Amino acid sequence: MHYQAINLNEKLSKFNDHWSPKVIGEMNDYQFKLVKIVGDFVWHDHQDTDEVFIVLEGEMFIDFRDGQVKISQGEMFIVPRGVEHKPFAEKECHIMLVEPRGLVNTGGTESELTAANDIWI
Repeated sequence: MHYQAINLNEKLSKFNDHWSPKVIGEMNDYQFKLVKIVGDFVWHDHQDTDEVFIVLEGEMFIDFRDGQVKISQGEMFIVPRGVEHKPFAEKECHIMLVEPRGLVNTGGTESELTAANDIWI
């Protein structure tokens, strides 16, 4: 067995595209994904799972139909399953998502996966 820590900053330095999660590890049926975000994403929900946002650098916001949450560096937020939300960041923000394997970041199913949603770095 080869034991080596995953360096998040090193992984983040390998890509520059926005809103395109990159898988960096798996635990049971969950994937850890890094993503750089800026600007607005689309309104969406995940009917079968909660979604975890962990801000590594910068700050982001998540709009809900009835409010908003700000998540700063070193903070995390869990969006409950089925809750419609729209993430956004005014400046580039680096985040980690923890999601079930096969979850598409717009709330779709595995059959709708794009190459960007399943890229390992």
